[in-house]
Amino acid sequence: MARKSSRWIAGLAVASAAMLMVVAGSLSATKDPAAQTKAAHVDLAAEKSMGTKSAPITLEVYSDFQCPSCRLFFLNATTPLMNDYVASGKVYFIHHDFPLPMHAHSHDAAKWANAAAEIGKFREVEAALYQKQDAWGATGKIDDALDNVLTPTEMKRVRGLLDSPEVTASIQHDEDLAKAKGLTGTPSIFIIHKGQTFPLPAAGTTYNLLKQYIDYLLAQ
Repeated sequence: MARKSSRWIAGLAVASAAMLMVVAGSLSATKDPAAQTKAAHVDLAAEKSMGTKSAPITLEVYSDFQCPSCRLFFLNATTPLMNDYVASGKVYFIHHDFPLPMHAHSHDAAKWANAAAEIGKFREVEAALYQKQDAWGATGKIDDALDNVLTPTEMKRVRGLLDSPEVTASIQHDEDLAKAKGLTGTPSIFIIHKGQTFPLPAAGTTYNLLKQYIDYLLAQ
């Protein structure tokens, strides 16, 4: 009887050990998705850039979504530039957020754009913000300007990311770059070619002038 009892106790110990291993494995599996989610945060700087990094020319624009001149530059220069030079691998385009304190809703707009970048919707939101600048600039109702480019599910996701550490850090990083350059206004435009950086005048930089300058540099 004692032998049977000791066998039963030994069997119970083995079974308990096996169960502990299963539970431990289960707990570790529960932790994995959180770690994966944390690692899954996208590179917002890359999401706000277009084209190939190895392009011969890099164009950097420091922009404020509530700035009328930024809107004009986006509509009249950035859009054709994307089609003619970025898509062909000749220009790498980088958007930097530089919301100015004089614009009441520009920082909130930057938060919406960066949060949208988290879900791969930066370009759509950027275009909507510029196209409907007058409307949301007057009311501050930025989400109303985006209801045609974000589904209800996407809107909910973006709204939940507005105050995320990643979004805050992304905007702060761009602002720090702007301050390091001594910038005070928008749009501030820079062309980088063969290791040299050339600032362009914000006023009067039309697409035709930009095109001529890019073609000149590409021919060097």
